[in-house]
Amino acid sequence: MEPDHRRPDRRRLLTGAAALAASAALTPLTAARAAAAGRRQAPRGSAYPPLQQVPASPSNFTTADRPAQYPVEMVVVHVTQETYKDTLKLFQDPRHKAAAHYVVRSADGRLAQCVKERNVAWHAGNWDYNTRSIGIEHEGWIDDPTWFTDPLYEQSARLTAAICDRYRIPKDREHIIGHVEVPGTDHTDPGEFWDWARYLQLVNEATWRSAG
Repeated sequence: MEPDHRRPDRRRLLTGAAALAASAALTPLTAARAAAAGRRQAPRGSAYPPLQQVPASPSNFTTADRPAQYPVEMVVVHVTQETYKDTLKLFQDPRHKAAAHYVVRSADGRLAQCVKERNVAWHAGNWDYNTRSIGIEHEGWIDDPTWFTDPLYEQSARLTAAICDRYRIPKDREHIIGHVEVPGTDHTDPGEFWDWARYLQLVNEATWRSAG
């Protein structure tokens, strides 16, 4: 179980998702469960929007082999409570003990991939949810909706649609959730100003061409 970090500073929403120690062993799936996960989660080859690779420190995630080791069943939406630039720096800091798979920049929707999807990012503050989800951080503050720009919504929705297509995740609010909805969390992101209706509409309207 991940340790519970309760800091009253401005980074609480971002850093509360601290994770297991790097030495924690991954629990192997039974053969039957692994086979079922493989059938359910086989990638479809959908295209992703352009991504900048900005690797997080290996101290901030667990190396894994998803979806063979763990099924990928949901997307978790976060808000950084930091700038895009500072968020990437935090994820590269081995002392931070948290990272998400992706970060979306407010001004132009630029996407950074910090953790490969096959690995377990420490983003949700709940080990079970970490193993079964993709975490997407969005630059901004939950009490200031001006950070939630059109490019941010649109690029994030394209990314989420691709993730859902790849792992056959239903594009609904049961499978695309906010950090606040993770059991045991003390986080409130993405907050009251996040437009879920608009976001889900954009996700469901996204169309993809298969690579190649």
